[in-house]
Amino acid sequence: MPVIELTDLSRPELDVYARLTENQLKNRRRPENALFLAEGVKVIEHALDAGVVPVSLLMERRHLTGKAAALAARCGDVPVYTGEDGLLASLTGYTLSRGVLCAMRRPPLPSVEAVCRNARRLAVLEGISDAANVGAILRSAAALGVDGVLLSPACCDPLNRRAARVSMGTVFQVPWTYLSGWPEPGLSLLKSLGFTTVALALTENSVPIDDPKLAVTERLALVLGAEGDGLSPSTLAGCDYTARIPMARGVDSLNVAAAGAVAFWELRVK
Repeated sequence: MPVIELTDLSRPELDVYARLTENQLKNRRRPENALFLAEGVKVIEHALDAGVVPVSLLMERRHLTGKAAALAARCGDVPVYTGEDGLLASLTGYTLSRGVLCAMRRPPLPSVEAVCRNARRLAVLEGISDAANVGAILRSAAALGVDGVLLSPACCDPLNRRAARVSMGTVFQVPWTYLSGWPEPGLSLLKSLGFTTVALALTENSVPIDDPKLAVTERLALVLGAEGDGLSPSTLAGCDYTARIPMARGVDSLNVAAAGAVAFWELRVK
């Protein structure tokens, strides 16, 4: 592996780490040139396991012979940029909390039909723009048997650096993709594919999350909305059920990622 000691931060090869936004990395003229940044050894290893192609690595010098040595070797002949902690922080604008960044080619997304084909439990995310929540939901989905995740066009990108880091790399283990439109034609497409849609919301006409008729439903799509605004009225009206997690001690709701984990566990295929 070619190790390049950084002294000149103006090198154009470093633009991916310092001078291009995540949207600029994603929205290239040629989709095959689209990139994203993965942070941390575990996240990068999960990406490599899933066949994602590395372009370059940026890491603190101490990790070259430490925790990232095997990772760097696994990436083959891609360039490895290194330097002192302070220099790298001045380049990226933040301290590398996991010590390693990897620029990677963005894999093509599967179709909605492909994600749904063999799925019995789906998570559908409406307008969740917080990267940490998206990452945490993906991690819970992977751990608790959700077969796929669908996102409305307004959701945060699961390959966002923070979202992928919070997911602990499970973003590369759970199939996911974007819906072309939401709530329509998304809801109609899910119903045509045989899914019963369940909105998670605290409404007067909701049923408890442990309602027996939900547990025995063959194919469920659990719909979660952004914190604060919650699900849109048109989504609530279009779903087959609205379900609630009963609250105690006057608590009005849970964080959306926590609510998702509870729902995934309660409505898992048993």
